[in-house]
Amino acid sequence: MPVDLTPSEALDLWRRVLIDSVRQAGPDLSARQFALVLAVYTTPAPHTVRGLASLLHISKPAVTRALDRLGKLGILRRKIDENDRRSVLVQRTVKGSVFLREFADLVAATGRSLRPAQAPGAETNAAE
Repeated sequence: MPVDLTPSEALDLWRRVLIDSVRQAGPDLSARQFALVLAVYTTPAPHTVRGLASLLHISKPAVTRALDRLGKLGILRRKIDENDRRSVLVQRTVKGSVFLREFADLVAATGRSLRPAQAPGAETNAAE
């Protein structure tokens, strides 16, 4: 079901989610770190430093710095590719899956609070 938000509502949703997120005890991620997490968890594996840098249009050193932090937090891990030892694979972790699921729940709950719930079975008629 598509959600139709005005630009103002979209920014308000993002603001509320970020405020709720920083109030929680979880990690405080930069936008770059969060983009890496979303790329790894929402797109098919395998993921490499080179591939993530290309996907996000940032340098490989920038990806490496972000992965250093995410690795320390246990959200992502790096592993040498056994098929090509020059390549580094970026992998998901259980802790990262839990973090992202809780964040997704927060986004969903915040989104639901933006507008009053429509009564079950009620439909909006644009012609009215």
